[in-house]
Amino acid sequence: MKIDGACHCGDLTYEAELNLEQVLVCHCTDCQAMSATAFRVVARSKPDTLTLLTGNPSTYSKIGTSGAERVLSFCPRCGTNVFSTTAGDGPKVHSIRTGSIRQRAELVPVAQMWTRSGQPWVDSLSSIPKLEEAYGPPGGITTYDR
Repeated sequence: MKIDGACHCGDLTYEAELNLEQVLVCHCTDCQAMSATAFRVVARSKPDTLTLLTGNPSTYSKIGTSGAERVLSFCPRCGTNVFSTTAGDGPKVHSIRTGSIRQRAELVPVAQMWTRSGQPWVDSLSSIPKLEEAYGPPGGITTYDR
């Protein structure tokens, strides 16, 4: 599937070809810390198909559990974490953060990984009340214009 996307401010834009069998929810502690939430959803690209259209990402390298180096790319202006890949030479498969993909509503995860690190309440999300807009101040639920 051909996709395109951008960071929150729009300075960093890209396009890629996705492997739809590789849309994944990751519950690892690194994803929790780097996304500042309980999990991250990624869509893996087909090899060497990610093309930057605008912008120049900043990068951060980390060593994964396997010992392999991962290079994470993010917008230097707004900080949106957009994708990651392996370090070094060779074909590149990018793990693209689905929140930055314009076609994200079409990307249904096929698996969850690192569930042993998952937050215990994640499985209960469907039972938590849903609000169509923002949660208001203490003492009441209100909506805000965005």
